[in-house]
Amino acid sequence: MKKPLRIGLIAGETSGDILGEGLIKALKKTYPDAIFEGIAGPRMIAQGCTALHPLEALSVMGFSEVLGKLRSILRIRKSIIQHFIDNPPDIFIGIDAPDFNLTVELKLKQQGIKTIHYVSPSVWAWKQWRIHKIAKATDLVLAFLPFEKAFYDKFDVPCQFVGHTLADQLPLIRDKSNARKQLNIMPNEKIMAILPGSRKAEVELLGPIFLQAAQVIHQKYPDYRFIVPMVNDRRKTQFQSQIEQLKSVIPITLIDGQSSAVLQSADNVLLASGTAALEAMLAKAPMVVAYKVKPITYLIAKSLSNVKYTSLPNLIADKEVVKELSQHDCTVENIVAELERLIEHDGEQMVETFTDLHKLIKCDADTQAAEAVIKLLNREY
Repeated sequence: MKKPLRIGLIAGETSGDILGEGLIKALKKTYPDAIFEGIAGPRMIAQGCTALHPLEALSVMGFSEVLGKLRSILRIRKSIIQHFIDNPPDIFIGIDAPDFNLTVELKLKQQGIKTIHYVSPSVWAWKQWRIHKIAKATDLVLAFLPFEKAFYDKFDVPCQFVGHTLADQLPLIRDKSNARKQLNIMPNEKIMAILPGSRKAEVELLGPIFLQAAQVIHQKYPDYRFIVPMVNDRRKTQFQSQIEQLKSVIPITLIDGQSSAVLQSADNVLLASGTAALEAMLAKAPMVVAYKVKPITYLIAKSLSNVKYTSLPNLIADKEVVKELSQHDCTVENIVAELERLIEHDGEQMVETFTDLHKLIKCDADTQAAEAVIKLLNREY
């Protein structure tokens, strides 16, 4: 009897667990008896993946936290590499977490094991030399976005554009009324969403600027109410402290999570550059993107950057669809001016463009990724 297919996977955080869950589901349609094992979270485990180590062992953020767990992380990486060398899978898939997974992929590829990296690192944006490491470590990269594949094609590195899972989850036409019901927002209320970032440093730098801009907008447009989805209790406490320091009454509501519902219910959005901009685009929410970092970080990033834009909607469209206010341009005055422009002109053209971009990356990513894995297994790449 033919042995069942064995697939190794490593997810390094919750987002990777979600991708792994969808990929396993899609692969099981073709290989119902396949064996999955590696580093997995609860979603992947629920689909039958054996966790040799828990996902939480790799889910660390921040320089000091990584340093504190570095020895443990390196020990896990060494053991997982040895496990897969001793028990070679038919294919190995590293899901995101490039600092961890690319080394695993390189070691396994050197042993003749097919390797895939799912979710392209941002080599198109900065430190382009990393693409040579990716080429050595992987047989195939699965990319969320079409411009990522175009970048890999320039270097003759095998890459498959599979679309974005978030684009599959959100509707092409947003259900604003249902989102508002979910959040107990009245149909005719004027709502501006504010997303100051998910990291401590982001909220530290952007929070006061965003709040001051909201204060000015409220003075000019008193019918507007502000809603802020917070990623966790720490950021909520941090932002609440900034509100209190402002010593000004703004109709602002902080809620736990539910960023998708908030964005779909909002008339306009002010947010920090990052994944939130993609989520806002898919929610068809007119937005202003702003970002600021410490001066030394900005100088380093600028010297390494290779892109014209910082926000994903502009990168996907390869033109300025949303206004970006970065570093020195990230001021209260500039933010207010751009928000006023959205309020007065309702952002209809922006929403039409968002819909076109949504269609571009709505490809049933789980199925596309599974098909790419199957093709590599069948030596079609």
